Amino acid sequence: MPPSGGPAGGSTGGPIGSTEPPESELAELAARRDALQQAAGLAGAQLQPILDAAFAELDGAIDALATIQAQAARKADAPSEQTRAERRMLRAVFAEAPVPLFLLERDGTVRRVNNRGGAMIGSSPAYAAGKAFTLFVDLPFRAAVQTQMAAAVRTGRTRQTECGLLGSDGVVRAQLTIEPITLPEDAGVLLVAASPLPAATPDSPVPKASRATPATPATSATPATARPVPKPAPPRGAAAPAAEPALGPPSPHPGDASTATMQAVRTMAQRMDLLTAITRLLLENSTFSESLTMQRCARLLAGEFASWVIVDVIRGRRLRRQVVVGPPGEDSAMTARAVRDADPEPGSLPAQVHETGKSLLQAHSDDTAMLGQGPDGMPLLMQLGATSVLSVPIAEGQRGYGVITLCRGSGEGPFQIADLALAEELGAQLAVAIRVDRLFRRRSEVAEALQASLLPRVLPEVPGIELAAAYMSATEGMDVGGDFYDVYPIPDGWGLTIGDVTGKGEEAVAMTAAARYAIRVIAHWTADPVEVLRQANEVLLSTEGSGRFVTAKTVQLTWRDGLLHVSLGTAGHPGPAVVRSDGRVEMTGGGGLPLGLFPEAQPGLEEIDLAKGDTLFFFTDGLTETRSPDLRYFEERLADELVSLVNRPASEVVAGIQARAEAFSAGQLRDDLTVLALRVLDPPGDG
Repeated sequence: MPPSGGPAGGSTGGPIGSTEPPESELAELAARRDALQQAAGLAGAQLQPILDAAFAELDGAIDALATIQAQAARKADAPSEQTRAERRMLRAVFAEAPVPLFLLERDGTVRRVNNRGGAMIGSSPAYAAGKAFTLFVDLPFRAAVQTQMAAAVRTGRTRQTECGLLGSDGVVRAQLTIEPITLPEDAGVLLVAASPLPAATPDSPVPKASRATPATPATSATPATARPVPKPAPPRGAAAPAAEPALGPPSPHPGDASTATMQAVRTMAQRMDLLTAITRLLLENSTFSESLTMQRCARLLAGEFASWVIVDVIRGRRLRRQVVVGPPGEDSAMTARAVRDADPEPGSLPAQVHETGKSLLQAHSDDTAMLGQGPDGMPLLMQLGATSVLSVPIAEGQRGYGVITLCRGSGEGPFQIADLALAEELGAQLAVAIRVDRLFRRRSEVAEALQASLLPRVLPEVPGIELAAAYMSATEGMDVGGDFYDVYPIPDGWGLTIGDVTGKGEEAVAMTAAARYAIRVIAHWTADPVEVLRQANEVLLSTEGSGRFVTAKTVQLTWRDGLLHVSLGTAGHPGPAVVRSDGRVEMTGGGGLPLGLFPEAQPGLEEIDLAKGDTLFFFTDGLTETRSPDLRYFEERLADELVSLVNRPASEVVAGIQARAEAFSAGQLRDDLTVLALRVLDPPGDG
């Protein structure tokens, strides 16, 4: 503070208070400003004396400005060009002050930030203006800082407190000096100076607010007793303005430009690497599991991009919480469970994003209720410790599937516009993956339902015969295959058929239905298995555009002199095996051409007689082509496996071969597998 009358160390004649101060006064002020700025940049600089000196210069500048404005108010004409120049000079002094300074409204809204202040909070002065100062304060300190500012307004006395400020690279520990001052044009403002403190260590004492200190004598402030006027809060979830690419910290020194450029390149590379990793994860998704895909994406994002990742998905026309992933540790796991149990509330940030289809970025989260509340009433945002929130729709065009919400804590820096673009791209890719997965599952469910309708739920009871069958789907791939079998009455006996359609999926199942029902209907009118297959071939050839064919065996069963006579029509299908009661195994041939290829295809015919205890074992090529990890085929050992099951009930034969084939392949079946065993009992009417 200058010793007497003259502000800021000027002469007592008061030239700076007149409307036309000499240029020397302005030059001296600028020189002192430069000297303070240079002193602050020296190694080992003591910031507190520099801060006191800066306050002295600001007090003098405020006095000068007050005098100028008072004289200008007494004049009817507009301020002179020289007066405007002086004001610009004073603003320049504030902007270039060597300590971080924030000029606040009485309600805590930022009116102006100098360059050092913008660098400390990692935001441009233009971005900070108009926002609540506490928006840039770490969550644990916001309430205390708010109280200290209110106390400064109420008492008109300086307050000091320690806190954490949210910088671009994490939390910056600082001591705040909150000074209430009065300017002639308004009812008063708060000037906040932030002095950086050493980084916190585990042994550092917990910062606490100091008691009020007497107002600095140099200030022209008068006690500010008026109650703060609350400023209307922005709408919940309001997106950052288009000017927010300036969220990154400004370079306080020219030499920092190259460092900032390198950091920007590294950040861009990290974003591209993350996008590539997500794309690869979605493309390599072999499970076609929607929930597993979202879980993996969330884990990748939580490890590389955000502290917390929340995925909400539409279920039953409501937004439901699906995945919550955060940092490792038991405490985080408990928090994740609490957040996962709380579905998005109407009006919450995720709900707004889903309803509007537009992303929302809260670079500095100012509404603790934006994510809703937990069961204990605690805002979820505070439970997560989130100071920056980004929420994007999971959508493809106009079709929305849900919302991804990303949260960062105070130690990671705020989300920026480039992060928003990356998150939107990830949301679009995840939407495509979900659409494909759901489409695939719907098609698979339809095909499986159709296939299930083609396989008898219960085999009929045939007099003198014991029947058992089993179907196993391939473990490789998700499409259903075209295996089928059927047992049905025919004139003077019973009929049996087993077959396989080439390929998989809906078209194969449709071909299966055509083949099965054609054989069943034709067999109702003619018992000759060869004629049944010949007419079925004509039916399948009339089906245009399928490009598929069918291998099949059709059987006519009749009793002759106590023996079961089997007339076996063959159309390119393998087997069956005849297992005699004395342990002999006879492998029958194939023969004939598959159905659906050639108009003149002539099925083959075999005649077999079975005695009591004999078993006829049918199978599809999925059994013979089953391979072991060392690439041996199960076909080579099929006869031996059947011998080991001789004289067993049909159900045990089927179950035994099924289990041994699965064990032989180590659980990796390459094709659908169908087996059917027919064991001869006593002829009907005997006993």
